Amino acid sequence: MSNAIQDKTRAFAIKIINCYKFLIEEQHEYVLSKQLLRCGTSIGANTRESKNAQSRNDFLSKLCIALKEADETDYWLDLLHATDYIDDVLYNSLANDCNEIIKILTSIIKTLKDQ
Repeated sequence: MSNAIQDKTRAFAIKIINCYKFLIEEQHEYVLSKQLLRCGTSIGANTRESKNAQSRNDFLSKLCIALKEADETDYWLDLLHATDYIDDVLYNSLANDCNEIIKILTSIIKTLKDQ
């Protein structure tokens, strides 16, 4: 697996952490923001962990978990946007990054399953 997905998921995690800080400090939102923080940073943690997978199946499993976390992140972003905790600009930036990560992970997983 290329370092590109790890670089993208790390950069995304940093954006998620910054969004979390904004939600806590400016919006005083503590519940949804914690959910976003957990799953949004988990994507990168699982792609990083996949580097040291014990087997091909373990590698695939870590990437599938990362994909699930990315999908959950997309859900929380949508909910935070729909309830006006985050504006269009922040939402579009994060959602676009999240969807790009979902597409990349989906492609990697599909390729691995087809081999």
